Amino acid sequence: MGKVRLLPDRVANQIAAGEVIERPAAVVKELVENALDAGATRIEVEFRHGGRSLMRVEDNGCGMGRDDALLALERHATSKIAEAADLDRLASYGFRGEALPSIASVSRFQLQTREEGSDAGTEVLVNGGRLVHARDCGRPVGTCIEVSHLFNSVPARRKFLKSDQTEAAHIVHGVRLYALACPRTAFTLIEDGRVVFRSPECRTLEERVAEIFGRQTAESLVAVESEEPGLRLSGLIGRPGVGRGSRHEMIMFVNARPVDSRTLNYALIESYHDALPKGRYPVAFLFLDCDPAAVDVNVHPAKREVRFRSEPQVRGFLIRTVLQRLREIGAGAVAAVTAPAPLASAAVSAPAAPVGPGSVPPRPFPAAPVPTSPPSPPAAQPAFVPVAAQAPGPAPAAAPVARPAAATSGGPGWRFIGLAHGNYALFETGSGLVLLDRRAAHERVWFERLREQFLAGQVPSQRLLLPLPVELDAIASALLLDRQAFLGRHGFEVAEFGRNFFRLESIPAWMEPAAAEPFLRDLLAAFRDGSLPEGNGEIARDELARLAASRAVRLPESAPEGEVRALVAQLFATTSPLTSPSGRPVFFELSHGELARRFQK
Repeated sequence: MGKVRLLPDRVANQIAAGEVIERPAAVVKELVENALDAGATRIEVEFRHGGRSLMRVEDNGCGMGRDDALLALERHATSKIAEAADLDRLASYGFRGEALPSIASVSRFQLQTREEGSDAGTEVLVNGGRLVHARDCGRPVGTCIEVSHLFNSVPARRKFLKSDQTEAAHIVHGVRLYALACPRTAFTLIEDGRVVFRSPECRTLEERVAEIFGRQTAESLVAVESEEPGLRLSGLIGRPGVGRGSRHEMIMFVNARPVDSRTLNYALIESYHDALPKGRYPVAFLFLDCDPAAVDVNVHPAKREVRFRSEPQVRGFLIRTVLQRLREIGAGAVAAVTAPAPLASAAVSAPAAPVGPGSVPPRPFPAAPVPTSPPSPPAAQPAFVPVAAQAPGPAPAAAPVARPAAATSGGPGWRFIGLAHGNYALFETGSGLVLLDRRAAHERVWFERLREQFLAGQVPSQRLLLPLPVELDAIASALLLDRQAFLGRHGFEVAEFGRNFFRLESIPAWMEPAAAEPFLRDLLAAFRDGSLPEGNGEIARDELARLAASRAVRLPESAPEGEVRALVAQLFATTSPLTSPSGRPVFFELSHGELARRFQK
């Protein structure tokens, strides 16, 4: 009996909207899902020119006979379900039976397949939805599908595709999601004849994460696992303090299906509220297993979004699980730090204490910062020191601008009173009181200083005595390689040192070596998000200066009066002293009238 059958119209109408092939990545996604549903243990994906000219997916799955191969190209033909009620027991990736005919209708589509026990395989060629031929062919057991000239028959849709680089990034991201979902399946991804990544069969998720995202990322993660009635959560999460500048490494799976879920994403972010600074996002690869009837995977045409029957239950379960694991990590770190140090003689002779269940072995203290080469004279290359500890220097020249009355008349005449909570400086003025946010003021000064350097193309850099190793995933590596010239103009020297592996050899003079790798990762995330468009030089300079200014400030809890006065002088020499680079107020004034009103005088 054949594996593929036509759905009745009644059942097809009960299933929500069909697949929408909107870009090459959607084609690759559907073909990879079919390969996994066929039981493949080896999948090879190849594409050229962002998928426009060619996409090929080959697997060693069960394959099909001629009748099934032809029937699979009919609309609503599927081997996954027979009734709408089967959606409540769904255990496969694909189920609608619309992907192959949709793809074949807008491309040159060639299917080669052979099932176990057949002497010959079957080749089916469809061009723009018209069957060209169906004939025997020789091939091993499994299926190979080639899709070329996508959207050639519908040029209106082809013109809406993005650049080859953008479309390629979507394909790479999609393939690695399925590689993570199925560690025991070997994946190979080839772009324009170059192997992007080749991951053999992995026994664990940790091995697959190391293969795709790099060992540095994998080593910063810890396992998490919990179970409640009807729900099970497992995977890897970042240690407290390990974060990213974007959400791209918050990856969720529901019943092994990669999904976008606001419920899961916000629950994870909330779990890290006390473990990460504001604006940073956790790294996580989490798998939620639940009853298929408790989740609707048919909400979105691309099956990327899901809806849970009980959103509060799922959200609470994830928060409880992640919080408990973070507390365990924190308790283990505290125990390691507060444990009494053994005597020197005992440290040599006594055997190591056994590690009990649930305990965390003590971790060594971080190594000292990587030394840098001696800096050049300050005029040419100022070495980085915390901003608040620097001797006040002349701020960049700024064109005169109209200032509010409080700024023009009060700034230089402010009388310093003291610091409140370390970050706020209080001044007495002729018209009242001024409260100044030291961090916001420093960020404004640094922003304009760095922007002038970027505009002039004169960014002082410091060469590292010991280069910093950086391991990236495939997408970040491609972004870095394409933007090496841009990075070089802004003080970074990055050398390729193997597949997805780089060395930071020079960094901007204002940056601490220990901050270089996180800053580079955040910079690549900004490129990927489009918030730092390299094509628009002015916007790119401003965004890079804004990001750099937020990293350059290191405020001590106390500061002498002279340093605070120097900060005020530098602030009022900038073009926009009233706001920080992110738009927050730098200071505000309480007038005599406002003070009298507050005290009901």
